Amino acid sequence: MIIAAPPDRVEATAQPQADHESLAAFVTRLAQAKAAAVEGHLPSTLSSDRDRMIIACDTLGEIDGIPLGKPRDRAEAAAMIKRLSGRQHRVVTGVSLWVPAADSSTHTDAAPEAYTIINCHAESRVFMGPVTHQELEAYLETGAWRGKAGSCGLQDGLLPLQLVEGSADTVVGLPVSLIEQLAAGRSNR
Repeated sequence: MIIAAPPDRVEATAQPQADHESLAAFVTRLAQAKAAAVEGHLPSTLSSDRDRMIIACDTLGEIDGIPLGKPRDRAEAAAMIKRLSGRQHRVVTGVSLWVPAADSSTHTDAAPEAYTIINCHAESRVFMGPVTHQELEAYLETGAWRGKAGSCGLQDGLLPLQLVEGSADTVVGLPVSLIEQLAAGRSNR
């Protein structure tokens, strides 16, 4: 099993297809693009079907209808944290699971015929308690905001974040229960 890290070229070129594309559809599309990028680099020496399963995820936060991706710099990170301070926001993780197909006739145009693709998403809600200017500056100094959608991570414990609804796994970008359901074929998403 391969867990796909975000290839930089996929994230750098990813743009919503249109204003009407939902956050869930967008992160799911990004997850599928990551899986495709990984599939293209699998060694041909993998012989077992089990060795070829690909799981790719992409996560974004959203507040006031504005997606919160990874900040480009400290100023953007500060702006995101200020926007989240004292408020609830949603976090959406898209999942693309590529399972070796038992029958090559199950392929789609978006993937090699060797796979059946299962795409879906999970959502959670998170509340960030109020963050003072001093707390914000101290947090920014840690550099923990780098590489994190929304400039913060629930798992870090560095900001007053509380899970309100959903799962912590979704917030950190790997919804384990959902992936287990998909892999077992028990999800109809």
